[in-house]
Amino acid sequence: MEATTMPSALKGIRVLDLTNVLAGPFCAYQLALLGAEVIKVEVPGLGDLARQLGADADLNARKMGSSFLSQNGGKKSITINLKSKEGREVLLRLVASADVLVENFRPTVMERLGLGYNKLKAVNPRLVYCAISGFGQDGPMQSSPAYDQIIQGLSGVMSITGDARSAPQRVGYPVADTIGGITAAFAIAAALVRQVRSSEGDFIDVSMLDSTIVTMGWVISNFLIAGKEPKPMGNENFTAAPSGTFRTGHGLINIAANKQEQFEALAKIIGREDIISDPRFSERETRKVNRTALTVEIEQALSKKTAVEWEDILSSNNIPAGRVLTVPEALAHPQVGHRHLLAHFDTVPGVDRPIDVVRTGFKMSSGDPDVTIPPPQLGEHCNDILAGIGYSHEEIKHLREVKAI
Repeated sequence: MEATTMPSALKGIRVLDLTNVLAGPFCAYQLALLGAEVIKVEVPGLGDLARQLGADADLNARKMGSSFLSQNGGKKSITINLKSKEGREVLLRLVASADVLVENFRPTVMERLGLGYNKLKAVNPRLVYCAISGFGQDGPMQSSPAYDQIIQGLSGVMSITGDARSAPQRVGYPVADTIGGITAAFAIAAALVRQVRSSEGDFIDVSMLDSTIVTMGWVISNFLIAGKEPKPMGNENFTAAPSGTFRTGHGLINIAANKQEQFEALAKIIGREDIISDPRFSERETRKVNRTALTVEIEQALSKKTAVEWEDILSSNNIPAGRVLTVPEALAHPQVGHRHLLAHFDTVPGVDRPIDVVRTGFKMSSGDPDVTIPPPQLGEHCNDILAGIGYSHEEIKHLREVKAI
């Protein structure tokens, strides 16, 4: 299917992005991909900390780190000193023109700046205000600092990641931050629907801890409902066997023969029809109990071919299977290329090379979410944005002189 772009789903929606590092910027990036005008409000001279993060030290020094580039395409950048009176006045003018404001400061920071929700609501009653924090706006930990790994540990995610020997393990990417960002974007989209229908704004309180725990419902249910504490199982699936990662003649493959008919088909295809009637493996529950012995039997048969060969054979017989790939291998996969998952920019201000960034994980019949402008340099759109809300050339000059922007 040929890709089409869709800059219109949130066209006309103005989002003020006051966020840093990951959860907040990722949230605002999803809105930008859907066509919203996202204005990134940054600290003068410093900007988003993510500008200094990433594997390329030169880009970090330019304040265009790869971590920043990955989730700030489609945004404009303005620098505002929110600790100055004039800077706060600039933000209030922007709020009057906005539909959404997203921030991920610790709770009470915006209140202490004199920019809390009630103050902003008085300026713009239709404003959707989204506050993302580690633990939410209330509770005994509301003011505690939090990064992704802190949330992974407190949520229980690390306790079930890895196996009995290696757990607890951190998930290999900032899953809690990302989940928090997706949760916020979803909540904002819902609030915008309400805004259209009622002309009323809303205050959204997103907790990264809450958001992460919610996504664990499939695992947590065994404790809440069945009274069994979740344990780390490595690459095994606690609901079925054979379902996990298996060695082949060359390479690893994931197989999820979760249904009885899939198990029986797998046994026949690998030339081990005998295990179907083996009392250790004949039923789902006995297979789960004897999963280690079953894995030995299956891997002996899989050793006759490579993971590439088995993937093709099993998939063509409706048995869920897929190789274990590296990140570069996954990005180079024909399926990923066919779906046009990556956006490409030939030139990016402040960057000495073309870049590719990821889009979204969904498509729409009206066209694909996309970004049309590259990630911005710090304060790149300052003059244009200020002029757009009525500041004259002389007034902008004054704001710079007093270090308000």
